[in-house]
Amino acid sequence: MSTYAIGDVQGCLHAFQELLDAIEYDPVRDRLWLTGDLVNRGEDSLGMLRWCMAHDDGVVAILGNHDLHLLAVAEGFVPAHKKDTLDDILDAPDRADVLDWLRRRPMLHRDGQWLMVHAGLMPEWTAELAESLARELEDALRGEDYRSFLRDMYGNEPRHWSEALSGQDRLRLIANAMTRIRFLHADGGLEFLHKCAPDQAPPGLIPWYDMPGRRSRGVRVLFGHWSTLGLYVRDDLAALDTGCLWGGRLTALRLEDGRIFQVGCLPRRQPGAHG
Repeated sequence: MSTYAIGDVQGCLHAFQELLDAIEYDPVRDRLWLTGDLVNRGEDSLGMLRWCMAHDDGVVAILGNHDLHLLAVAEGFVPAHKKDTLDDILDAPDRADVLDWLRRRPMLHRDGQWLMVHAGLMPEWTAELAESLARELEDALRGEDYRSFLRDMYGNEPRHWSEALSGQDRLRLIANAMTRIRFLHADGGLEFLHKCAPDQAPPGLIPWYDMPGRRSRGVRVLFGHWSTLGLYVRDDLAALDTGCLWGGRLTALRLEDGRIFQVGCLPRRQPGAHG
């Protein structure tokens, strides 16, 4: 059995299927870990969700910011963005089943030495605390009052972690860190403006994974979300969003031996703000 972690698909179902062919995927033998952002901007988000639902026993798919955005749009709390490609899901006859399945995906997955999250972790969080906080947000999304979280999900505050946070502020910070984080300010506060590669960032901004004193260094973190960072693998982490949506590549990492597999992708939209 092999386990393959795959970066952001964002509805690019054709490239995803090509990648499965490249790794000679066997649904009986192999397991897939998907880093989130299953949907949006690609050519077949509905097909991607249906594929994951059909292979649910062998797929761990966590939630990314585009997945949460779909859920909020579906509830009518925010309008779709100009470049969104979500209508096929919203108009589907099985819309209710698809959205319910998506809403029940985990925010974080940990197994052995690996921890997978869509974007990243606050520097104060140990792996154990991150798991606990992910469960809090999952409970909110899976509970009867899930619409309350989705209604108040958007916003950039608070920017600093505190155990004293409660209610929607606490849930919003957990979601923002796990699905939106790239850079931090030197004081550990979240920064959302810049989506560039680390070597192009303004002075004073620090990639979340390089923050001094980061308490999750005891595990290897798998993440996506940061297409301008690209494929970045080192002993303590692996970044797997290689910009398939923008005409880059779709990437899989075999966890057992670190081997990388990639397929080329056709651009789905004009270059713009990645993420």
